[in-house]
Amino acid sequence: MKYFNLKIWSLIAALSLTTCTGDLDVVPIDDDEITSATFFDSPEAFAQVLAKLYAGFTLTGQQGPAGQPDVAGIDEGFSSYLRMYWYHQELTTDEAVIGWNDQTIQDFHQHDWGSADLFITGLYSRLFFQITLANEFIRQANNSSDATVKAYAAEARFVRALSYWHALDLFENVPFVTEEDGIGAFLPAQTNAQDLFAYIESELLEIEPLMAEPGQDSYYARADKGAVWMLLAKLYLNAELHVGTPRYDDAITWLDKIVNSPAYSLDPNYDNLFRADNHTSNENIFVFSHDAKSQSFGGMNFVIHAAVGGNMAASDFGIDGGWSGTRTTSAFVDLFEDQSGNSDTRANFHTPGQRKEIEDIGVFTDGFAITKFRNLTSGGSAGARGDFVDTDFALFRLADAYLMYAEATLRGGNGSLSTALGYINALRERAYGDSDNNIEQSDLNLDFIIDERGRELYWECHRRTDLRRFGLYTGGAYLWPWKGGVAEGRATSNIYEIFPIPSADLAANPNLTQNPGY
Repeated sequence: MKYFNLKIWSLIAALSLTTCTGDLDVVPIDDDEITSATFFDSPEAFAQVLAKLYAGFTLTGQQGPAGQPDVAGIDEGFSSYLRMYWYHQELTTDEAVIGWNDQTIQDFHQHDWGSADLFITGLYSRLFFQITLANEFIRQANNSSDATVKAYAAEARFVRALSYWHALDLFENVPFVTEEDGIGAFLPAQTNAQDLFAYIESELLEIEPLMAEPGQDSYYARADKGAVWMLLAKLYLNAELHVGTPRYDDAITWLDKIVNSPAYSLDPNYDNLFRADNHTSNENIFVFSHDAKSQSFGGMNFVIHAAVGGNMAASDFGIDGGWSGTRTTSAFVDLFEDQSGNSDTRANFHTPGQRKEIEDIGVFTDGFAITKFRNLTSGGSAGARGDFVDTDFALFRLADAYLMYAEATLRGGNGSLSTALGYINALRERAYGDSDNNIEQSDLNLDFIIDERGRELYWECHRRTDLRRFGLYTGGAYLWPWKGGVAEGRATSNIYEIFPIPSADLAANPNLTQNPGY
């Protein structure tokens, strides 16, 4: 991995700022005391806090891998933004199960969680930690006339919009706070899906011209125009789900910018997208950056370590040892006609010693293991360390844009079906190594797209959102093993389409109303 060129600094005091009324702006006499008045005094200081914003997607506190956590009340390793997001997007679907019996984690497979769930509260808290930190950064940047600081503020607004997008997708009706709200303790009002959607949209449209052009090396792991284009396209592709109005034409408008940008191209080797030197790929649009020096028990360290167990050799993954946790279900495996990986190279399954069907979720060897992510370079060299990984996580990549374009076109957007077919077949030619498994336009339909999205994007935090958009997440239209808590799978209630507002926040804020059904 290659870390962005901002120094990570551990300041968190900005989050606990208070204000006082009166005629004076009070600056402490004590030279050792840091406040916003003494800290935010240069572009370099803003750069340090911007780095903390980006690091919030992967790190968990002020002392790696644990110690001085950002989010209290939960094991720090669990509190990682990416780890918690992965839990919600993957463990609630056909793509992943986990064998551990930590707290309420098995409730995710069962679609049987409640508002006191520790992991739901953990992700909710992490989302609003990011939003709060971004708000303070933007508030301070608004007081600066420096052009560099203004550019940083646009990036901070993207970070905030991304966290609000995740909040919209996961919770919909959340408390809403921006930099315009006063500093100090207050009870924020609750927004709704329509208003939050409109806010995210307006923020992204406003910052888009202020962002750097795609492909600038110095912006690796930082948001540029490409990241904004992709988040807008995600927002519009899911608009009918959230606000009841199709926006597929708008999705295609922004997807066209991505697929036509010279900054992006498909990586010729699928597996190299998930290796320790994946920062070299022009397919990545926006990543959560990881480095063995920036240590956490969450993020990609969790994704890679938890997937290794049984008779799998940890050295084959560039790690010191596996955590024997995550596998996949037979329903997902069956999306691949050839599960060996000999034809479709995306079929990254470890099968020796593993049973395809899961009789006992607690047994690692029940369920095929996933070998997609490794702490090895594309040349086979191990990452810098075996206990912490160097592999970045691509939140957005070009292959997803290709699939989104095809889906938006099939759903009635003003794209070209022949162009969509070309994008799909480009992915399949990479997967199979030739054009023998290309599809015809008559094969291109929504059923194909949801399966192809699974084959291409599994374990990349898309599946729950995808299944919801296709009407396959809750209910009985699509069953997979252990959905609803039984081995054969069963229909689940549609209240689980979104997660509950944590009970602790409801108790603390009388302005909040619980999501329906909880």
